[in-house]
Amino acid sequence: MSRFQNWIQALGVPFLTLFTSASTLICCAIPALLVSLGLGATIASTLNRFPQLIWISEHKPLVFSISGVLLVIGGIWLRWARNLPCPADKKLADACIFGRKISYWIYGFSVVFWIIGFIFAFLLG
Repeated sequence: MSRFQNWIQALGVPFLTLFTSASTLICCAIPALLVSLGLGATIASTLNRFPQLIWISEHKPLVFSISGVLLVIGGIWLRWARNLPCPADKKLADACIFGRKISYWIYGFSVVFWIIGFIFAFLLG
């Protein structure tokens, strides 16, 4: 197995979940926070500069559904990968264990981001 395939297995899925859950923050949590702090002009200028963000906000159920499914798939992937053996070489085994720890941290941040976005998008409205 190549190093690239090892990297994809170790960090690819957690980073994918991080980026999809970050989109939930961009669409809902950060704008709500900025408006509540009286920084509505910041939101207006950001939307003027990046009008694609409006699409994300208009389709937030779709964004949250896709990112939620990817989070579940990522969690299943991490749970399955925890039983995979690490290499016998000490350096490679240490790198494998470190990569797994980083993956769990990234996944945890992804779940927290998704929950924060969900609260701002659907519960605090």
